Amino acid sequence: MKADQPFSRLDPETILNCVEQVLGRRLLNVCRPHASYINRVYELQDEDGVFIIAKFFRPHRWSVAALAEELQFVVDCRDHELPVIAPLPLSDGGYLGECRGVRFAVYPRCGGRLVDEFSDDQLVQIGRLLGRLHQVGRSRRAPARERLHPLHSTRKQVDYLLERRLLPADLAQPFAAIAAQLIKTITPLFTGVETFRIHGDCHAANLIYRPGESFFLIDFDDMVTGPAVQDLWMLLPGPVAESHHELGLLLEGYETFCPFADRTLGLIEPLRAMRFIHYLSWCGRQYHEDGMTRVDEAFGSYDYWQREIADLRDQLDVIGRPTRLP
Repeated sequence: MKADQPFSRLDPETILNCVEQVLGRRLLNVCRPHASYINRVYELQDEDGVFIIAKFFRPHRWSVAALAEELQFVVDCRDHELPVIAPLPLSDGGYLGECRGVRFAVYPRCGGRLVDEFSDDQLVQIGRLLGRLHQVGRSRRAPARERLHPLHSTRKQVDYLLERRLLPADLAQPFAAIAAQLIKTITPLFTGVETFRIHGDCHAANLIYRPGESFFLIDFDDMVTGPAVQDLWMLLPGPVAESHHELGLLLEGYETFCPFADRTLGLIEPLRAMRFIHYLSWCGRQYHEDGMTRVDEAFGSYDYWQREIADLRDQLDVIGRPTRLP
């Protein structure tokens, strides 16, 4: 495993100097780290007492063009009055800075709370937010971002895990076989499905509630070009067959602003399987890049991979069964 630790070039003094330079503001001697697996996030304060957040993107994960497209999507949402936390403009007029080879963006600090269980009214409200989000998503292309499709994102993630030998040797072939079968099975289901800019990682932890305002959609780090249903299914409390009520409320709000292709509800279980592989690749990337970061302490063990292969087989069985949709 590598041990070059991609953020080793950053220290508090360097961070403060870089952010001061691109913002044109004098900062106080405050640099508080926030928890983040992928990136590095710091809370800073300017001389007027205003708190800001500096987010340093993990090197080599996204190209500069892809990072610019993420920030542009959030700015587009802000310009259409969606509740998002948009990056602050820098002194050069852009939104993406660089500090010793590490790209970063700066945001206003925006508090809020997570909601463990959404009420019916909140689900309708979130559906409206996603409908508006997807209207904005259709307004501009993002060619540098990942394409959420079995033959694109999933195939690359499987190859990443196998090429870097992140599985025990005798489990690599069973994993490759079940992944190949999965990709072959679900690829035809994506034929003719409309794709555009979406959040890509829309689960409850990426929605913060600000009392008296609304839900804010945060963390566009996994923004992709993909189908609309990807931004809905992770908000359901369980399998689609057991979540008709919640799904109906989300769609009720969504269709206030956007039509929804009902046939794409059949992509939910395939997308769940793709999410399994996405997560494995995500964990593997953290561990491979610096040789120490384990999102899951069991990652890489023999038992871990046996369970993951079994889960993929089970999910393939679920995909093969008829599902009653609302």
